[in-house]
Amino acid sequence: MPTATSPTANDHQAESWQHLQDLLFRETWDARLGRYRSPFVYRGMRSFGYSLSTSLQRLGGNYHELEHHLLRNFRKYARDTTTPPSATVWDWLALAQHHGLPTRLLDWTYSPYVALHFATDDLHAYHQDGIIWALNYVKAAEHLPPALRDALAGEGSNVFTTELLAPTVPSLASLAALQPEPFVLFLEPPSLDARIVHQYALFSLMNTPEAMLHDWLTQHPELYFRIRIPARLKWEVRDKLDQANITERVMMPGLGGLSRWLHRHYSAAQGRPATGEGAELPG
Repeated sequence: MPTATSPTANDHQAESWQHLQDLLFRETWDARLGRYRSPFVYRGMRSFGYSLSTSLQRLGGNYHELEHHLLRNFRKYARDTTTPPSATVWDWLALAQHHGLPTRLLDWTYSPYVALHFATDDLHAYHQDGIIWALNYVKAAEHLPPALRDALAGEGSNVFTTELLAPTVPSLASLAALQPEPFVLFLEPPSLDARIVHQYALFSLMNTPEAMLHDWLTQHPELYFRIRIPARLKWEVRDKLDQANITERVMMPGLGGLSRWLHRHYSAAQGRPATGEGAELPG
């Protein structure tokens, strides 16, 4: 399991639903445009004690030596997929992450409400405080090596696509060779399916499999803040998200997402037995 993290000056605790809204949309006003345009991406987790470790790191042991073998075998045995023969390593890495292979990628979203969904979707964690990480991806791009900054500037973008990243960095080895110090980049995956689209998703990745995003952020505290969601607030947050149609049925289209939504909708709350009350769902 991910290791516990200690509270910092960048932590803010939500005291109510309204206070949570203020925290989720803080620092999103862009005076140049006269619009609310957030420079942040968000990641929601069910427990405040979880760190930003990757699924690859959570394998333990010599996980950094396994990355190449995991991806090589995934590509070898996944040839019946719709991935074109010209797919880059970044396309394959995104596809592998999307289907649950341990990788160095971390899931993020442009939507604070999608992040809030994933902080409150597990009813078994309602005795724990949840957490939302907000990371300024625009400012984080300023810490990239020159070659990557130039690629983004030439495209007029703040995040990479697989097509934009591949010409400058064609492999994981070439990414590590750009500089010895850790850095993070953000990658928008191809629209592999409706889940990627509906979750407004993108990935972060470090230049080496061992590098920890959490450790890197402690050296750059100006790039992030965290919102603590007290356990006592989770039921209210969950019910209001459901009313706003931020549910598994929308986040994970298909029968699996539908079943997860219905299971949670009819589960007992705060120790009360499940009943048929409210059995007629909207629509």
